[in-house]
Amino acid sequence: MTEDQPHDAEPVPNVGVKATLLLAFTIALLVAFLGYVLYARGTFEETQRLVLMADNAEGVSVGSDLTFSGFPVGRVQRIELARTGQARIEIDVPRSSAQWLRSSSVFTLERGLVGGARLRAFTGDLGDDPLPDGAVRAVLRGDTTDELPALVASVKRLVENVERMTTDDSDVNRGLQGLRTLTDRMAGRYGMLTALLGSEEEAKKVIEAIGRTNEVLASVDALARRLDGLGSRLEGTLATAERAVLGDGGVLDDTQRAVQQVNAMLDDARQSLARLDALLADAQAIAGDTRAATADLQALRTEIESSLRKAGQLIDEINRKWPFSRDTELRLP
Repeated sequence: MTEDQPHDAEPVPNVGVKATLLLAFTIALLVAFLGYVLYARGTFEETQRLVLMADNAEGVSVGSDLTFSGFPVGRVQRIELARTGQARIEIDVPRSSAQWLRSSSVFTLERGLVGGARLRAFTGDLGDDPLPDGAVRAVLRGDTTDELPALVASVKRLVENVERMTTDDSDVNRGLQGLRTLTDRMAGRYGMLTALLGSEEEAKKVIEAIGRTNEVLASVDALARRLDGLGSRLEGTLATAERAVLGDGGVLDDTQRAVQQVNAMLDDARQSLARLDALLADAQAIAGDTRAATADLQALRTEIESSLRKAGQLIDEINRKWPFSRDTELRLP
């Protein structure tokens, strides 16, 4: 060691002032940080009070958030037991977030299987009146654990139903057996027909009945064709008969002429009868001229008999012509 090295370091000038300034700066920085944190948490923001009344505040603690659409709009400041036996939850809502709470808002307390309870607000119409300061609202509970017994009972009933469905004598197994039987029948010779009727014998009977029906239909078709041919021939015969009867020079024309002749002969007979009446009157008036009257009567009688014979011949001629002839059989070709 050298003798010229000093045993003590030289003092730093103004070290006390510098330490004081550093300490003050550190304290100021801490105060600023604390103030910023308090400001960020809304400590200095103007708030309004909201009171929620719940049957059970289990899971809710001071500092819990009241959320709206997933965003915190208030914080629980105090929880106490009211005189009515309900839990009184006091929440501070910042004025900037109070716009989301209206007089028609609904508040719920939800408690899940995992995690703590959650306070949530729902507003259906943002156009309603704002929620007043110090408003008291009831809380609707949505506790999942309360539904566990009912859920377990439902699961138990479901398991029991599944067990009953899987037994050998259950409706499901019987239905599956019936379906298997139906599938086996469909795989047989007559397919779906066997499945519908129950056996191949019944299906065979149906097939045979269908074959016989086809044969009957074929016979009916042949008979219909024969009837069509017969109808055609009958139409030709009727057309020929119509021409023979109603055509020019047919039987109807001859009959009309014969009727006209008969009418003429009847007129002659009426005239002869009129003359006979006159002669009878003359005979009654002239009783003395008996021979002359008798001769006239004989001549008149002869004339009447001649007229009647002509009429009889004409009637016989009409009877011999169709359709006045006695043989009315119509022979078809």
